[in-house]
Amino acid sequence: MTAPVTVALAGSTGSIGTQTLDVVAAEPDRYRVVALGAGGGNLDLLVAQARATGAPVVAVADEAQASALGAQLPGVEVRAGTDGLASLGAEADVCVNGVVGFAGLHVTLATLAAGRRLALANKESLIAGGPVVRQVRATPGAELVPVDSEHCAVHMCLRSADPDGPDRVGRVVLTASGGPFRGRRRDELAAVTVTDALAHPTWAMGPKITVDSSTLMNKGLEVIEAHELFAVPYDRIEVVVHPQSIVHSMVEFTDGATLAQLSMPDMRLPIAYALAYPDRSTVATGPIDWATLSRLDFEAPDHEAFPCLGLAYAAGRAGGGAPAWLNAANEVAVAAFLDGRIRWITIPDVLDEALSRHDGAHPDSAEAVIEIDRRGREVAHRIISERA
Repeated sequence: MTAPVTVALAGSTGSIGTQTLDVVAAEPDRYRVVALGAGGGNLDLLVAQARATGAPVVAVADEAQASALGAQLPGVEVRAGTDGLASLGAEADVCVNGVVGFAGLHVTLATLAAGRRLALANKESLIAGGPVVRQVRATPGAELVPVDSEHCAVHMCLRSADPDGPDRVGRVVLTASGGPFRGRRRDELAAVTVTDALAHPTWAMGPKITVDSSTLMNKGLEVIEAHELFAVPYDRIEVVVHPQSIVHSMVEFTDGATLAQLSMPDMRLPIAYALAYPDRSTVATGPIDWATLSRLDFEAPDHEAFPCLGLAYAAGRAGGGAPAWLNAANEVAVAAFLDGRIRWITIPDVLDEALSRHDGAHPDSAEAVIEIDRRGREVAHRIISERA
């Protein structure tokens, strides 16, 4: 009998984390969870997950909660802090990085540096730390399989094509649902609320990524991520709005042929793909009932109403530390919107101003990325204060 694939899960209490545990539970003989970690915002759930999976190692990013975690999990090794969370990457055959935001960078770097497979759901770490991540991806044994539905789709399409012909890729086309405000003009978006922005029509995600979807910044970050993952130039990465979220992305080749990955929207499919790779899951997730699927619509994104998409292209083309700077400013701006300190329509204005103040730094280490992130956040906070 084949030994089970060992799984480490960073960000276990979030949306990706809980769905990863669903995937593992669906094939209990195939996977074994050996490490769990979370930020500490939901300690009770982390404890429950550790007990249910029997994971021998558990980490909490909030060091103040380590003793309480240890008291509830006798016999379990408890690790704490950013380094403790990042260390999970070396504990298993595959590490799922479902940490939200820039904090996931350390998990990404540690997993790849340990020569393990990284199932990456934390796009910010790759976007912000692209130049540094490129270095550790060369580690023997290191493997990166994207969990974002769009990039997982591109991965599947490229895998289905000639692996020796990457120069035959004509375009990568990322699909966007359009979010809750698709079809609205910019002047119709001035009064949208947090509740409005969190009402995504097709995906159930955390608040930060849901707001990013509403501004199309999520898609902009995915453009940068696609460039980093697949080494495709920005002028050959396109975004098309597809409200049904059935076609998750497409690859057009130089002969005009296009391959697409289709399924009903369910994040468990890309998670299962990353866990099983290069094999496939035996449990069907998101199959399509072709007899009832009536239509697939596509339209160009409205850059005037959703300028964040263009800002992400600009940061990606600028390169160096610009993507990290923009990502940091975006996290600050989204948090300010969720807290009621700025309007939704102000988010791109803050980001545009922040990007104009980028100091041109080029990161060559994780510490340099962290410093760019710090300065980007500082500038965004200052801009928000100036507008108050």
